[in-house]
Amino acid sequence: MGENIHVLDDTRRRRAADLLAAAERDRAPIDPLADLFPGIDVVDAYEIQLAGIRRRVAAGAVVRGHKVGLSSPVMQQMMGVDEPDYGHLLDDMALDEHIPVPVAAYCAPRIEVEVGFLLGESLPGAGCTEQDVLRATEALVPSIELIDSRIRDWKIGIADTIADNASSAGFVLGAARVDPAQVDLTAVDAVRCRTGDDGADEVVTEGRSDAVLGNPARAVAWLANTVAAFGVRLEAGHIVLPGSCTRAVDVFAGDRFRAEFTGLGAVGITFA
Repeated sequence: MGENIHVLDDTRRRRAADLLAAAERDRAPIDPLADLFPGIDVVDAYEIQLAGIRRRVAAGAVVRGHKVGLSSPVMQQMMGVDEPDYGHLLDDMALDEHIPVPVAAYCAPRIEVEVGFLLGESLPGAGCTEQDVLRATEALVPSIELIDSRIRDWKIGIADTIADNASSAGFVLGAARVDPAQVDLTAVDAVRCRTGDDGADEVVTEGRSDAVLGNPARAVAWLANTVAAFGVRLEAGHIVLPGSCTRAVDVFAGDRFRAEFTGLGAVGITFA
């Protein structure tokens, strides 16, 4: 039953956060929030996301970083928006590339490949530049992000994905730690392979780092500026995932993937 209201009050925002939390817990996706709460807007959606994160932190989770979504022009056009969105990365989302990930723990999982930024210093907020990002980055890290939607059949609009913590579910970091001064961030090739039962690798997607706003450091600077308006800073020790170099790929039990990045090494993920 929809609730016909233009801007959601706190009660409805909490209700939306409750529905998303239950959908994640029970692995039972819900209808799009725009259907359940007509008039929901981006401001509502970020408040719903923050309500969900505050609840998880109160239960013991720790914020490990942030991720940028919709950082490619194609995805922005698809969503009808002109800027990216963001979500939080929590310690309970960290995955190990040597431990199989149970597909049944998620609603409809997909993976993306990203050039991760490990911050050695906190970033400035308003006015943060790409140069600030490179100065503060301790290392670049080969990364795979696991995304999932608590909205049925991935039928998401911009408010759905923002409220749903930018469809975040997990992340895995490769072993390499590379000085950003050693890498041309506009020209990192990313190749994702699926390993077959015979051990042979099949290329699934290929992309390049400049698919992320022309330079993934630009996405990190955008994020630092954007979260500053909410009183949030990107802190030393945090990991930032700036957006995918390639399209997302659905995953199924038994899948084994490996992503290789020029100059950055590789990262793998296996699904059980």
